[in-house]
Amino acid sequence: MNFCWVTLHVGNFEKSLAFYHEVLGLKIHSRHGGNGVEIAMLGEEGQAKVELLYSPDHQNRHLHSDISVGIAVDSLEKAMDYLSSKQIPILRGPISPNPHTRFLFIQDPDGYEVQLVEMG
Repeated sequence: MNFCWVTLHVGNFEKSLAFYHEVLGLKIHSRHGGNGVEIAMLGEEGQAKVELLYSPDHQNRHLHSDISVGIAVDSLEKAMDYLSSKQIPILRGPISPNPHTRFLFIQDPDGYEVQLVEMG
């Protein structure tokens, strides 16, 4: 078995798409929708994806508790400088559980935690 994607139910599709694509740099693999539903798959070809799903039926639901998405970065320092330039606050971190891993947490527009991790 291979992990394919994680689905995040979002309240504002365009705002969430901009965050994951423009701010975090995930490529838009596909985008489609109809009948008020919008779906985008973000990530590299052949790798696990983040699926953004907007549906009017999911409005006012709080599905983001206890869910986080991990994204690898080359340099945590560069990521922190970039986040500062975009006025995106760091929730927690940097944290270094061992000499080879460091990470921090930010929040996406819907309250999902995003963990940016540098693995050395």
